[in-house]
Amino acid sequence: MFKTRITELFGVEHPVLQGGMQRVSTAELVSAVANAGAMGFLTALTQPTPEALAQEIVRTQAMTNKPFGVNLTILPTLTPPPYAEYAQVIIDSGVKFVETAGRSPEPFMAAFKAAGIKVVHKCTSVRHALKAQEVGCDAVIIDGFEAAGHPGEDDIPSLVLVPSTVDALSIPVVACGGFSDARGLVAALAMGAEGMSMGTRFLCTVEAPVHQNLKDKLVASSERDTQLIFRKFRNTARVHRNTVAEEVARIEQREGSEFSDVTELVAGKRGAIVLETGDMEQGIWWAGMSQGLIHDIPTVDELVKRIVSEAAEIVRGRLAGLTIA
Repeated sequence: MFKTRITELFGVEHPVLQGGMQRVSTAELVSAVANAGAMGFLTALTQPTPEALAQEIVRTQAMTNKPFGVNLTILPTLTPPPYAEYAQVIIDSGVKFVETAGRSPEPFMAAFKAAGIKVVHKCTSVRHALKAQEVGCDAVIIDGFEAAGHPGEDDIPSLVLVPSTVDALSIPVVACGGFSDARGLVAALAMGAEGMSMGTRFLCTVEAPVHQNLKDKLVASSERDTQLIFRKFRNTARVHRNTVAEEVARIEQREGSEFSDVTELVAGKRGAIVLETGDMEQGIWWAGMSQGLIHDIPTVDELVKRIVSEAAEIVRGRLAGLTIA
C-alpha cells in the first residue's frame, strides 16, 4: 500500500520496522513481524553465544518464509563480546539484512557486502548518519530524543532530526523515536523518511516475550512516565520511570558520583527479572515517550494492519480533503 525505497530494499510489504530490543527481539516476535509484512530484527547479543544465535536464526526461519534481519549492537566494553564471530554467524546463516547500532559498522562492512547483506545503521545525529552513508550503509535509522534506549547527547527530537537527516543524505532514512501508530507513519513519510521503526509499540503486543505486567504497565503509562539516566556519564538512556530508575537519577546528582555507584541497580540480570517475572520494581527497563500513545495489546498482525490501513485513511481522507487557499 505504501511503497518506498525501504520496502524495496527489504522486499517487504509495509515501511514499518521492528528495531532490535535486547531480550525481546526473539524468534516469536520477529517472525510475527515478518509474517505481518513488516521488517523485524533479531538481537544477536540476546543470545549468549554465536552458536546460540545460529540456532535462533534457524528457529525464526522455521516460523516465517518472509524477510527478517539481525541487529548487531557494537558497544565499547571492558570485555567485548566476540562481535566478529556473531557477524560470521549472520553471514553463514544466509540472512541478508543487518541492523547495526552503537559504534560504526565499518569493520564489518566488507564482509557483509561480500555476502550480499544490506546494512541499515541506527544513529542519533546527522553527523553519525553521514558517516554511516560514507562507510557504505544502505540506509539509516535516525533516533529522535523521544526514543527508548540511548537517544544520544544532542537532545534533538524527531520533528527536527528526521528532516535534517533526510536533507543531508542520499540513502533512505527511517524515522525512529516517538512513532507508534498510523499518524506517526504519515508524519514520518511527510518529513521525507521512507518508513518508521518502532520498539516500545512492538513491546506491547501479544507476541512480545515479556511478562503481562509490563504490557499492562505500558498501556497505563503516559508520555511523562519515562526517566533519563546516565546523563552524567554521557551515555544517556531513556527508561520507564520506576523506583529503580529514580534512585539511579538521584545517585547521579550527587557530587563525585561515578558509574560504579549505580552498576548494581542497572545490572542486566535485574532487568531480566522484570521481563520474566513481572516484578516491575526489580530493575530498569527500556521504554520511549511513545508509551503515552499505547492503549491496547494487539497481536503484531493486528497492529501492522491497523497502522497501514489508518495511515491510508489519513492520506486519502483528512489530508486529501484539506483546502489549499
